[in-house]
Amino acid sequence: MTDSMKAVVLNRFGGTDAFELADVSVPHVGPRQVRVRIHATTINPLDYQIRRGDYADLVPLPAIIGHDISGVVEEVGFHVTEFHAGDAVYYTPQIFGGPGSYAEQHVADVDLVGRKPENLSHLEAASLTLVGGTVWESLVTRAQLTVGESILIHGGAGGVGTIAVQVAKAMGAQVITTARAGDHDFVRSLGADVVIDYASTDYVDTVAEVTRGKGVDVVFDTIGGDTLTRSPLILSDGGRVVSIVDIAQPQNLIEAWGRNAAYHFVFTRQNRGKLDALTTLVERGLVKPVIGATLPLARVGDAHEVLENRRAYALRGKVAIDVAGGTVEIPPRT
Repeated sequence: MTDSMKAVVLNRFGGTDAFELADVSVPHVGPRQVRVRIHATTINPLDYQIRRGDYADLVPLPAIIGHDISGVVEEVGFHVTEFHAGDAVYYTPQIFGGPGSYAEQHVADVDLVGRKPENLSHLEAASLTLVGGTVWESLVTRAQLTVGESILIHGGAGGVGTIAVQVAKAMGAQVITTARAGDHDFVRSLGADVVIDYASTDYVDTVAEVTRGKGVDVVFDTIGGDTLTRSPLILSDGGRVVSIVDIAQPQNLIEAWGRNAAYHFVFTRQNRGKLDALTTLVERGLVKPVIGATLPLARVGDAHEVLENRRAYALRGKVAIDVAGGTVEIPPRT
């Protein structure tokens, strides 16, 4: 084993040129940790928020960021029995808890790590860890979505939305989602029952029509702002709203009282249990990650640019980083 590895380092907060590919030391493995050779990672909105400086107090510089890993175990700590060298694994590194995934290797506490689904590539598996854990916590743990209930998922073609549509469908819910007109067939192929063009239609009116005035049982907000404010207008009595977006501005949720609504704000916590539950759905063929663009590790800045301008690229699903190879697949700007 060499003592150094390639990593993309964030030396300052700012634009997509704030990253530098550098040689850094390979981290030491503790008693209950594993060292993983990273094959793939992906870009999340949290990543560009960190890069811009939104979480400057939580991320001391220089930093290696990144929140998805799929790879192969190379070394296990003295007290690790769950995994062995050569095992394919996937996981989200501890958020704000140390180095992230923009690197050739990573050391993680073993309790965060799950067995990679056998029917996914490393690029696909890396596309599932953070968004999949977020969706599981949002729909299963918090909203407790059940068979026969209805859900409105905002942004069904996005990185989170594509997984949320599939998981909600697998749970037996009626799935309503918003998407641009060109993505309607795509999100229907994922399992959406009703698709609303957010650019030309008021989703509040459409939901009222589809549910015959009852409203949906759950709203899953991946967008924030006005979307969160208007959620009570489409909720059934006793409905639940789950949001994964920071609230930047004060919100007047007075309409929620009349609905006896419950609100859940999710910043997902990582653990193997969520990953194992997702692996079961994936290996049954009920959930499959969607990758809209792939770039090599040296082009992390470009990958950020694609995700931040996802509408300009008509991006569907995730932006993945092929750490082990050099794959480049970017949709043309529209």
